[in-house]
This record gives sequence, structure tokens and C-alpha cells, in this order.
Amino acid sequence: MKKENIIYIGIAVVVGLLVGYLIFGGNAETTSMNEHDHTAESASGEMWTCSMHPQIMKQEPGSCPICGMDLIPADNAGEGLMANQIKMTENAMILAGVETVRVGAAKDGEENIKVSGKVAVNQESDAVQSAYFDGRIENIFVNFEGEEVRKGQKLATIYAPALVSAQQELLTAATLKESQPELYKAVRNKLKLWKLSEAQINQIESSGQVQENFPVYANVGGVVSDIMVEEGDYIKTGSPLVKVADLNSVWAIFDTYENQLSLFEEGQTLHVTTTSYPNETFPAKVSFVAPTLNKNTRTLEVRAELDNTRGMLKPGMFVQAEVEVRDDQEDGVLTIPESAVLWTGKRSLVYVQPNPDNSIFEMREVQLGNLRNGDYVVNSGLESGDLVVAKGTFTVDAAAQLQGKRSMMNQDGETMQMGNGAHSSMSMAFSQEAQGKFGDLLKVYLDLKDALVASNQEQTQTWAQKGAGMASEISNMQMDDMGKTHMSKLAEQFRDMASKNKLENQRDVFVRLSQNMIQIGQQMQNLDTKLYVQRCPMANNDKGADWLSLEEEIRNPYYGDAMLTCGSVVGTID
Repeated sequence: MKKENIIYIGIAVVVGLLVGYLIFGGNAETTSMNEHDHTAESASGEMWTCSMHPQIMKQEPGSCPICGMDLIPADNAGEGLMANQIKMTENAMILAGVETVRVGAAKDGEENIKVSGKVAVNQESDAVQSAYFDGRIENIFVNFEGEEVRKGQKLATIYAPALVSAQQELLTAATLKESQPELYKAVRNKLKLWKLSEAQINQIESSGQVQENFPVYANVGGVVSDIMVEEGDYIKTGSPLVKVADLNSVWAIFDTYENQLSLFEEGQTLHVTTTSYPNETFPAKVSFVAPTLNKNTRTLEVRAELDNTRGMLKPGMFVQAEVEVRDDQEDGVLTIPESAVLWTGKRSLVYVQPNPDNSIFEMREVQLGNLRNGDYVVNSGLESGDLVVAKGTFTVDAAAQLQGKRSMMNQDGETMQMGNGAHSSMSMAFSQEAQGKFGDLLKVYLDLKDALVASNQEQTQTWAQKGAGMASEISNMQMDDMGKTHMSKLAEQFRDMASKNKLENQRDVFVRLSQNMIQIGQQMQNLDTKLYVQRCPMANNDKGADWLSLEEEIRNPYYGDAMLTCGSVVGTID
């Protein structure tokens, strides 16, 4: 029995060793193979990135240090691509809201072109009431600018020593008119030269009394636009007293772009509208096209005359005009949306998707014609049927910059390092004067943002108008072409926002305006305060939109009280 037990134990040991070898030996081999595969994977150089922040690159999976999203395998965007091509992940395209449109032909025949401008006083009907003799202002009967006066209405009284003497001469000559008719006639003509009427002269002669304070009557009717004297002032012959504007006819002055010059000519009919009277259309006729171009804004003044006998149009009012133009080309011209174009100051660029089944985008330089209803005419660079990025263009260009590809700001495809560690080729150079003025403009922008937070449409419009003037002033200061392009665009965006009388429209413009403010703000060297770049993921039709704030606490300008704290801080400018 002992021998049998020993045999059984021996067999059990052998079987145990065999089973252990099969189990643990196989696992050891598998572990070894796994270790080998992991090493091979690391050696392959596979990188991981964030779909929201493609500048994040890591050698192993994990979470994005910026937004916390899981990292995804990064495509080797440069492999097999040309210098002007970039590849994006499908997820990155969705999150960035990239949309494409197919280049198409515009309709032949009549089209409407829209331009914006302001109502101004018609200077041809603007009259200045002047003094016809030396004297002292005794009384003024117009009290304020904007007061309406009628032709023949008494405006002021003047004490004129020379006129007093002339009246005495008239009374003396009147007694001698039978014996010295020529003298009598000469004295009357002298008074007529001082613009006294026959009735006034006859009244002096019949009364036999000298009038010391002589009245001045309005030569034209209209609205007082300027009072140039005060009671007690001494004046000379020809001195201006009151300026009167006849508002029965007014001007609409439009600043048109250089590429729209061929669309306007004298005698052309425009159809003018204003937000004050949304159901009214005012016909206007072009009376003047400026012979020279404004070198700073690259715009041309076009002036049209409007009938304003109903008094509906007020000087300073924003207006928009539609002009009917005709395309003389036999074939329909190619057009692309305005949002598809990137401007560098010298070049016009678009991103084309050569293959709709592949997320590869190619940068192309294009030559553009006139802007028609939000679409640019394409003169060269694209063909009918090309797929062009219409939304998210800046995002695609930013991805190209991050990957060191040719981009809007970088023709050669070389990346530069910014202070915060991110790669960018965006660079603008501003003079010290321009940077100082931008600080003032930034304060206006922040007040405008607060007005949107408070959902105050009128206050938003007021700050936008102020910002438009300041941005235009800065764009005329010393800076490089890139800075001038962005600053001029900023002024245009402020003006566009000032023309909107609905909050939702103002907030739509605020999306683009804030993007521009952030880009310019990143280039300023002497900002005296820390700025927070904040983002609402639900704004801009769920595509997300950014804004600048002095406070880290979220106060959403895109929704106001409806979603006051929706958003997060995504960056800082310090």
C-alpha cells in the first residue's frame, strides 16, 4: 500500500508539473508577447490628441489637460499631403461646425446689391442767413437748433448806425423828391441794396420815423441747424447769423467698397430702406460718385438724393439701399458665401475639400469680384462644383497653423512659438499709439458685452456706434497690413451691430466681433488688465461662441438671464 501511494503521489506530481507548465508557461509566453507588442506600439510613434484641442499631442492615451475629454489616436496629417493640404478628424470637424457648400453659378439677369449709409443734410438746399450791414444783435427769435422756421419769419433785430443814417437821408430826400428826383431815387436804391423791401421803405417814408432796431427775416424755410451769434454780439456785413436746412430734400451717403465701384453711376436709381420704417421704401437717385478713393478705408462715397417732404428721414439715421444691377456676361458667374473667404490684406483664400468622402482640405488663393447679397463673385481660382468650406473656415486654418502647414498668415508653412506654448503664425504689429487706443476700445467692448448680458438692445446699439468710431480711428494709425485688415473689419462689425435693432441680430454679429477682438487682443503688448476668454457651447446654433470678460465668473452675453451662467473659461490674455 505504501508503494502504491508513492506511485500515485509521483504520478500526481508529474501531472501537476505538466499542467503548471502548460498554464504558466503559456501565460509567460503570452506576457512576453504582449510586452513585445507594447514596445512595438510605442516604437511605432503613435500619438494621441484631443478632438477639441488639436494642439495637444501625447505618446499615450489619457485625458485632455484642457477640457478633460478622452484623447483619440492622431492621424498623421502630414503623411502623403501637400504643403497646402490639411487633414482633420471627423470628430474635430463636427465639434468645430465645419460646413461646406458647392460652388455654383449666380442667376443671370437682374440682381440686388445692398449697401449701408447715413442720412445727411442736403447741402445744396442748406442756406446761411447773413447780415447785410454792420451792427449789434439786439434780439434773437430762434431759441434752439432743430427749430422749424418759415420763409419771411423774423429771425433777429439789429441796431445798425449806418442804417439809421440812411433812413434819415430817406426822410430828407422824400421832401425833395419833386425838385431832386434823382437824389430821392438813389437813396431808395441804397436801402434796397441792404435788402429792405419796397414795403419797408414805404413804411419808413409814410411814418416819418427812423426805425433803430431793424428786423432780419428768413430768406428760406426749413430747420435751424446752427445759431452762430448771440444777443449783444457786434457783427460785420456778411457775418453769418443762422444756418437753415431745408429737409424737404436730404442726402443718403453710402461708403461703397472699391470692388463695387463699377456698379454705381450718376442718375442711377436706388431703393432706400431704414429700420425705423420697415415697410417703407424710398426711391433715391445717385447725384454724386466721389472721384477719389479714401486711402485709409478703401471706400468710395456715393451720394443719392431723396424726397423728404413727409419729413420721415432724419439726418444721422442709418439707411440701406438696394441697387438693381445687370450681369452682362452670357454665362452665370460663380459665387461663394462671404463667410468662406479669409482675408490677409493682400490675398483672398478659401479652403476646398477635393474629395467629399475624405476630410482633407486644400488652401487656394482666389480672385474675387463684387459682393452681392452676401456672396462674392469668383473671377478665378475655383471651378463650378468645387466643395468650399463655408462655416468653420477659421478653425480649419487654425488647424493648418498648428500642423505647420501653409495657412492664412503663413505662406511658407513654418510655425512660430507664442508665449503660451501654442503654435501660431498669426502676427500683427501695432504702434504704441494704436495699442493705447485699443485699451479704450476694449472698455467700450466690455460695456457692450454687459449691455447684451442685461438684454438691453438700445444700450448695445449705443456702445456699438461708439465702438465703430473708435475702431475706425485706430485703423488709421500706424500698424502693419495684417493689423489694418483686422482693425478695419472690426470697425465694420461694430457698424453692422449698431444697425441692428433686435437683440438676436446683435448677438449674431457679436459672435464674429468677439472672435476678432480676441485675435487682436492677443497681439497687444501693454494691456493693463487680465482678460478671460469665455465660451458658451450652446451659442451660435450650438456651434459655440467666445467672448472677453474682466471677471472669471460667467455672465453669458448670448442668452442673458435665460442662461446667465452657461459657459466656461477657455483661456486668458494677460
